[in-house]
This record gives sequence, C-alpha cells and structure tokens, in this order.
Amino acid sequence: MSYVIDRRLNGKNKSTVNRQRFLRRYREHIKKAVEEAVSHRSITDMEHGEQISIPGRDIDEPVLHHGQGGRQTTVHPGNKEFSAGDRIPRPQGGGGGQGSGKASNSGEGMDEFVFQITQEEFLDFMFEDLELPNLVKRHLTGTDTYKTVRAGISSEGNPSRINIVRTLRSAHARRIALSGSSRAKLKLAQAELERLKREEPDNFGDIQAIEEEISKLHARINRVPFLDTFDLKYNLLVKHPNPSSKAVMFCLMDVSGSMTQATKDIAKRFFILLYLFLKRNYDKIEVVFIRHHTSAREVDEEEFFYSRETGGTIVSSALKLMQEVMAERYPVNEWNIYAAQASDGDNWNDDSPVCRDILINQIMPFVQYFTYVEITPREHQALWYEYQQVCDAFADTFAQQQLVTAGDIYPVFRELFQRRLTA
Repeated sequence: MSYVIDRRLNGKNKSTVNRQRFLRRYREHIKKAVEEAVSHRSITDMEHGEQISIPGRDIDEPVLHHGQGGRQTTVHPGNKEFSAGDRIPRPQGGGGGQGSGKASNSGEGMDEFVFQITQEEFLDFMFEDLELPNLVKRHLTGTDTYKTVRAGISSEGNPSRINIVRTLRSAHARRIALSGSSRAKLKLAQAELERLKREEPDNFGDIQAIEEEISKLHARINRVPFLDTFDLKYNLLVKHPNPSSKAVMFCLMDVSGSMTQATKDIAKRFFILLYLFLKRNYDKIEVVFIRHHTSAREVDEEEFFYSRETGGTIVSSALKLMQEVMAERYPVNEWNIYAAQASDGDNWNDDSPVCRDILINQIMPFVQYFTYVEITPREHQALWYEYQQVCDAFADTFAQQQLVTAGDIYPVFRELFQRRLTA
C-alpha cells in the first residue's frame, strides 16, 4: 500500500481562501451586523473589528438523500373546527417565553454561530459600494505610482522570470537550423549503407567509408548543444505610470454655542467615518479641516476633532474661507474638489442668504460634490431652506440630509456616497 505524506509547511494564511468563501456566503448577515456596530460605536472605536453572530439555522448544509420511492397513498383526517384561511389561536398557558418553569430532560437546540472579523474586513464591509461622486482625471503630471504590466519576451532578464516554453522552442529551432543539413546527409548515408549491406555485402571498402561518414555526422550533430545561453527567453515586465486623480475634501464643522456636546459628538463621528473612507479608498487625496463659529479657521486633524473652542454662529465665514483656500491652493483645472458640512442649522438669519449666494456663485460651479448634514431633532431653520435652493440649482452635485441620532449616521453616509451607476 502506498502512503502520501504532505510535508509542506503550513503558512499563517493557509485558511485565507476558505475564510473569503465563508465571508462571501454570509455577506448579508455580516453587512447587517456591521451597520448595527457602526451605529453604536464610540469615536475612538470606529475602525476596530467586530464579533458577528449568525443564527444556527442559517449555517445548515443541504443534504441529499433517497426518498421513499414507489407510489404512496396517504389518507389525511379532516377536522370539524377550522376551514381554509382561519387563524388558529395561540394555546393557553404555554409558550410565554419568560424562562419560568421547570427544567426538561428532553429536546435539543443549537446556539448562534459567533466569529470575529478583522479590522480590514470590517472596513471592507463598511465602505462597500461607496465612492466619491463625479471623480474625473484632471491633472496627470507628477504621478509617482506605477503599474507593472507584461510587455512580451526579452533575451535578457531575471532568472526567476524565465519563459520555459519559449526557451525550449528557441533551442529546438536553433538545433534544427545548425544540424539540419547534417541530419539530411545522415539519413541518406544510412539508407545507402543499408542498400550496400543488402545488395553488395562483399564491398567492404565502400561500407567502411560510409560507416566512417555516418560516425562523423553523428559527432557533428552531437556537438550542437541542447541548450545555449542564446536560447534563453524571459518574460519582460515594464512599469507603466498609473495616473491617479487628485482630490481634496473640505470638512466644515460648526462648533458654535448652539451645538450641544451630543450634537458635536454626532458631527465628529460623521467626519471620522468620512476620514476613514477617504484614507482607505483613495491615495491621492488631501483633507482640509475648517472649524467655525463667528469666525472660521483652518486647523489640523487633532484640533478639528478635540478642540473645545466655541462661540456664536456665522456659517458664511466657513464658506468664505473654503473659497479662499480653493483659489489659493487647489486650481479647479487640476483638482477634484469635494466638501462636507455639518451643522445644527442654527445660524444668524441675515447670514443664511449670504451662504446661499456664496455657494451658488463661488463654490458650486467649481466642486464635484457638496454635502450638507444638519444635526437636529427640531424643525428646520432658515439655513436648511436656503440650501434647498442650492440643491434645486445643482441637483447632481449638491445633497443635504438630516441626522437626529447617532444611529442615523451610517445610513445617511451610505446614501450620500453610494456608488452611482454610469450610463
């Protein structure tokens, strides 16, 4: 009996294929669990993995078995109480589901199947089918990313890239070219030798001469090497520039006194989700953070999320600063410009029309997409209705949504950045 022993070393990712197949199979369960997790997570816990539970009934495998076969006759008894379509009442005194009662020594069940997904898998499911709308390639110079592509066959290269089939084909062609005439003469000489041995067996002189010629031809053919360095062929790989679009995202957050701590926390969670999405999905992208109350100021990431500065509310100050930064650092012929604004909608009334005019005349004609998120459970104020006019004028590039609780963040985020089908 023969035994086959697999002595290959087990890599640390030996189950990767099986895991990916499992994630694809239970994608709907995992996506639902990820959506629920995002809605309940804190700011510092947004990008960690998650524990997923799948009901035991959903992991059963299909089973093939033989039926009873033959012709079966079954008689079903009727009833005197119910007709088709009647609703059957719940039995009295049982099935309350409160856990009270005595233990039983019969019956069996199955717990939910629980497993852990990694941070990478969690983010993949969280940002699946999302993208920045209207992204186009504008300025392609100065790119520093390259893509390795096949470029045919070369006579020089790395030994690890040798093309065995093309190498053997070249060696065979060389041997045919160098020894073709000798093989033809050898074939004729062998035929002549057989004729002499058959018709003139006593002609030793001619037979010996032909045998010597055949020996020389064999030696000449054998001197042609089976493989020569000239025959070696390699797969040629070249690096092609990989043009990437340059994009900038402006994050405008209201930190005025009307923004409660709970409202600011929802705004920060929205922007953290946006920041994770941008950094994970796009290489060539810059983020500009702007905080505002009565005045606006460009800040870094740390100050944007953790500064405690507050004051009154003039939303137009942030829009004016954004327009200035656009004109100074981000030419519209080179950059894809995006913006996301979060506020509670409370603004100085005389300032809301100013915000509308700035957007319509100085910002919206030059941006790819602008989103406004209003975080409030109350009725909308003047700023919302002024922004509706902007939305009517730029329906394809302007969107506004309302957030009431932290549970609304992820659904609204997916709606704002859902991948659009191209015609």
